Amino acid sequence: MFEGLLDESHNPRLMKLLFRMAEWHSFAKLRMHTTSTIDHLEELTKDFGRLMRQFHDLTCSKFKTVELLHEVRARKRQRERSKTKASRPEMVPAASSASSSRKVKALNITTSKFHSLGDYVRTIRMFGCTDSFSTQLVWRCSSLCTQVNR
Repeated sequence: MFEGLLDESHNPRLMKLLFRMAEWHSFAKLRMHTTSTIDHLEELTKDFGRLMRQFHDLTCSKFKTVELLHEVRARKRQRERSKTKASRPEMVPAASSASSSRKVKALNITTSKFHSLGDYVRTIRMFGCTDSFSTQLVWRCSSLCTQVNR
């Protein structure tokens, strides 16, 4: 499905990255881990990060990528909404021709979501599989409820 997506100089790097990404994801979502699967996930995480940085530096820098058309239309709609919400004409932002064209988009690997991938192994070692806990806050209202009912 992805074979031949990029030219031959970049395609092997993309194929290896996609395979490692799928492998990492399958190990991260396991419902039961052993010491060897966790150790393998730790090595996969390092390898995936290295491959992602290589892809960013060596492949993405060779391609100019731009917004999708629906992103351009959404930005135009948002700009129109902000114009109609402005109560005074001097508060309306000046429309520029550049804002209606497709903006350049680049792969951003400096996001917290990407950097938190390295925390998976430590979290699994501390709490178990990622499907066995929740980060949702739980309110303990038993003492609060009794105080309200008094």
